[in-house]
Amino acid sequence: MVTVLVDSGAGTTQQFEVEATKKGRKVEVREQGRTTSVVEIDHGGNTVRTSRFRNDRIIALVEHKVDEEPGAVQPPLPGVAL
Repeated sequence: MVTVLVDSGAGTTQQFEVEATKKGRKVEVREQGRTTSVVEIDHGGNTVRTSRFRNDRIIALVEHKVDEEPGAVQPPLPGVAL
């Protein structure tokens, strides 16, 4: 999943979330000139949908790691006590 926080003008912001809608799909971030595209790709490499944002309006772009298996537990980082 990718979260994009955008300056929509007049001191307001909008948050957009793009995530893979079906199993086997992925989300990619592509920078192209003055825009950044967040693209959902199917398992065959075809573009399912695209969201485009102007680079000068993006405040934050966060790519969230998604567990491969639902309920999977991430191992602790080395040297970190729980």
